[in-house]
Amino acid sequence: MENTFEKIHHYMGIELNQQTWKLLEKKDRNDTDDHRMLAFAKASLYHWQNSQEFQLLNEQRGEWMISHVFSVLGKGEEALARTHGASGHSEKMNEYFLKAKDIGKQIEGNKDKEIFLADLHFDPWFECTKPMDDS
Repeated sequence: MENTFEKIHHYMGIELNQQTWKLLEKKDRNDTDDHRMLAFAKASLYHWQNSQEFQLLNEQRGEWMISHVFSVLGKGEEALARTHGASGHSEKMNEYFLKAKDIGKQIEGNKDKEIFLADLHFDPWFECTKPMDDS
């Protein structure tokens, strides 16, 4: 049974990566596409990490894809915060996390703001601490 799950993880890692690329290349993406694109990139990495064929290269590519999607979506501060978190630089991570949070607070629609802040607080933060008060 475990072997079946590992095969499913392998398949989903590939499939979600391909779906992320399709959305990145889509000319007329809407907000739903953008949310799906980020979710697909994160889920692809998760499934690769649980695949029987997982290699460090898959993790590096997955982390790159997530940061690339953040960049394409104009969430550079969040990408920088996560990069510093992955590198163990808590002070720099916190600096960019707070910048991203401040930008998120400027989002006009409550639902969009809620989605952004939930995504911002979503792991991985690589053992670095971050403030959770969004008031």
